[in-house]
Amino acid sequence: MISNFFSVTFYNPLYNGLVFIINNTPGADLGVAVIIFTCIVKFILIPLSKSSVVTQLKMKALEPELNKIKEKYADNKEEQARKMFEFYKENKLNPFSGIFLLLIQLPIILSLASIFYTSGLPNINANILYDFIPNPQTVNTFFLGFLDVTKKNFWLSVVVGVTQFIQIRYSVPAYKSSGKAGKQEEFAKSMNIQMRYTMPAIVFLISFSLTSAISLYWITSNIFAIAQEVYFRKTVKKDLENKQ
Repeated sequence: MISNFFSVTFYNPLYNGLVFIINNTPGADLGVAVIIFTCIVKFILIPLSKSSVVTQLKMKALEPELNKIKEKYADNKEEQARKMFEFYKENKLNPFSGIFLLLIQLPIILSLASIFYTSGLPNINANILYDFIPNPQTVNTFFLGFLDVTKKNFWLSVVVGVTQFIQIRYSVPAYKSSGKAGKQEEFAKSMNIQMRYTMPAIVFLISFSLTSAISLYWITSNIFAIAQEVYFRKTVKKDLENKQ
């Protein structure tokens, strides 16, 4: 049942979308189609991305008030959680918006990986195609005529890791210690370091274990996210300042 839900909700629509783009890409270049496909997905997710940036900026501005709540109810975790929930609700904040944005992209990456491994692109599985999606006569797997996107590529995976590092650097600021020793402080610092340095390494390894098509998706997604983050931070910051 779960497998069927995944296929109907993610796999089949993404497969058909990619084939549709291949049909309309000059030279049926699979690599170019993946880049176009990625940009379309990122454009669809813009509202969620903007919401995540707004939440980050608001939480940073309201951090002193949030710390006061944490300190005041440090000995009563249940009351602390309730007060923090009220604080989030009052200020229209969703602290899980960033996590939700990340989670919604995982099925897309899994679907793409499955498309290239299970469906055997460049061979097209006509049984999956919708009636209005024509079956392309040929699929060119050599991106710009030289890079086979159905194979692994070390240097492309390196670019994935580097762009992931830059993207995280923008979205996850370096941890600033409050000067208080404790398990919570150490845990927060450890998580920040892992996100900023360990995650890009993990992403590199995952990318290198998959095809270059997935690497192209990841690189395009990261570059799009970096540009988006820079733009949103400027515009959202101005909007917040004008409202104050």
